[in-house]
Amino acid sequence: MTEEQARRTANVVMFAGAATAVYFVLKDRRLRRLAWQLARGWATGPLVAWSATEIRRAWEESAARHAPQQAQARPEATRGTTVRSGVA
Repeated sequence: MTEEQARRTANVVMFAGAATAVYFVLKDRRLRRLAWQLARGWATGPLVAWSATEIRRAWEESAARHAPQQAQARPEATRGTTVRSGVA
């Protein structure tokens, strides 16, 4: 068996297991309710924290990418001006 065949077989087995689990959760009212509560808890906790972290990381990366361009443009724009207490 090649590595590709082994991966494909493992993917099929994992899919079958996940589909079976989904079937039993949807079939049983108690499990459906538990799954819904867990999903709501995850959506209001870890998902929000992860989203905020990713947005902040993307914002900082975006600023870092544009910083060299702004640094090159700045000396020409501020030539001959004196900055005192934050006011140009």
